Amino acid sequence: MYILKEHAKLYWRDILFSIIAVVIMAGSSLWQPRLLQSVMQAIIADDQDKVVTYGIQLIILAIIGLIAGVINTIFAAKVSQSIAADVRQKEYQQIQSFSFANIEKFSTGNLVVRMTNDVNQVQQLVMMILQSLTRIPILFVGAFILALITLPRLWWIVVLMVVLIVLSSQFIFKQMGKLFFKIQQLIDHTNTLAKENLQGVRVVKSFNQEENETKHFTENSDELTQVNTIIGYLFSLMIPMFMLISYLAIGATVLFVGRDVVKHPNDLAAVTSFISYLMQIFFAIMIGGMMSTFASRGFVSLARIKEVLDTKPALTYRADAPETDLSGDVSFKNVSFTYPGDDEPALKNVSFEVKSGEMIGIVGATGSGKTTLAQLIPRLYDPTIGEVAVGGTDLKNVNEKSLRAAVSFVLQRAILFSGKIADNLRQGKKNASSEDMKRAAEISQAAEFINRYEDGFDHLVEERSSNLSGGQKQRLSIARGVVGTPKILILDDATSALDARSEKLVQQALDKELSGTTVFIIAEKISSVLHADRILVLDEGELVSMGNHATLLKNSPIYREIYQTQKAKGDD
Repeated sequence: MYILKEHAKLYWRDILFSIIAVVIMAGSSLWQPRLLQSVMQAIIADDQDKVVTYGIQLIILAIIGLIAGVINTIFAAKVSQSIAADVRQKEYQQIQSFSFANIEKFSTGNLVVRMTNDVNQVQQLVMMILQSLTRIPILFVGAFILALITLPRLWWIVVLMVVLIVLSSQFIFKQMGKLFFKIQQLIDHTNTLAKENLQGVRVVKSFNQEENETKHFTENSDELTQVNTIIGYLFSLMIPMFMLISYLAIGATVLFVGRDVVKHPNDLAAVTSFISYLMQIFFAIMIGGMMSTFASRGFVSLARIKEVLDTKPALTYRADAPETDLSGDVSFKNVSFTYPGDDEPALKNVSFEVKSGEMIGIVGATGSGKTTLAQLIPRLYDPTIGEVAVGGTDLKNVNEKSLRAAVSFVLQRAILFSGKIADNLRQGKKNASSEDMKRAAEISQAAEFINRYEDGFDHLVEERSSNLSGGQKQRLSIARGVVGTPKILILDDATSALDARSEKLVQQALDKELSGTTVFIIAEKISSVLHADRILVLDEGELVSMGNHATLLKNSPIYREIYQTQKAKGDD
């Protein structure tokens, strides 16, 4: 609840107006039966003037209640929308601070649900608190007291009805709370299935897996439907049960008032008001229970959001670290790294030093730790053991802005965002000029197709860059990486989708235009790193060899085997 309290402070005036409106609305509802009793007494006494007077008061009271209800709805909607927007923004900001390890812990689909569906549940919770959950206690307590005042001798009917309704509803509401929690988990899974299917639609269709994917989704959807159906069954049982209890209470009231009407003639005028209060008590308990059940779903969502907000980023930067202009020197000192949840290390005791301006190739079999090693340089992860330094400074003591300005990482899977090409390139350098973008496009060979667009760098990239080929995506991704002229550039198999000619042109441009930049090239193909100053050979997480191409051919059996295998394939 501290999440709601924290944000509610910002809107205390709106909340105050909403609560005042609720009190007025509840008060008008409670006073109407008292006026109705006076009307009945006036009718029995055949006093037409009082009938008209009390009738006008009833109409005025109804209008006041109506206006108060409208005001309450306006302010409640304003507060709930504002708090939901604030929580969503805060949650999004928190996710932006997460490291790769944090993201993997929750999963992308799970985080999306927590920012959308869970925040919507919180919005509905705030709306219910300011409307129903605030009004219900006032109605219940007020109707209970006024019912006892109206017909004191029938107090036991009121108490018995309340006890029976509370006891009968306790079990049902408890079960509903568990089911609502399960619904949120199933919505998470449904979202993940849909997201993976849509993102991998080419794979699904290529392997003719539509039927299997539909089956998996249907199974989850059927389970979600079943849980919702059970909740519907519980509601269908609850409402008739409550109605039966309330009608029995009304029947008992009419029976005892009718039996003793001669002894207590004033009860005849009071019976209508008493029954009205019984119904208000009944609806207060029933609606309060239902709202509490729905609110429990909101509290589940609040707990899920709190889990995100309370999660500490796996990586933190020193607040007192000064901004410095880091050089391109990189060093690994006895570095080992194990991914969270894994038992075996991905890197084992890796040590090497790289001077600014060197071009370093990294090769090895699949799963040898190439990408893992590269991810430690921009500090996407911290080493489990050992030290990674850039510019002679341990990354744990480096200023975040300084590190981001010095290191640029180009992934194999080119991820572009919807918007203009220029917007994507400016992610690499916020204030990149047209000349900066043209230079980056020339280096990455992206100018070849950008210049064909009439709108050039203003050309739109569609969602998931569906209007670009794999090679075009990679070239734009490389352009984004070099536009800021970083001190260290990491290319994680970033030219795999390029043809041999384009790849060669990119490498030549990097040599010429970024001669002062330290370049790490992770490659499956030996041909991509032949020109490197040094090549690191990894095998099962260990650095087994290091040197230039000629040296490794002589001294490294693993490198020689990879080279000969690829050369043989090339000959074929």
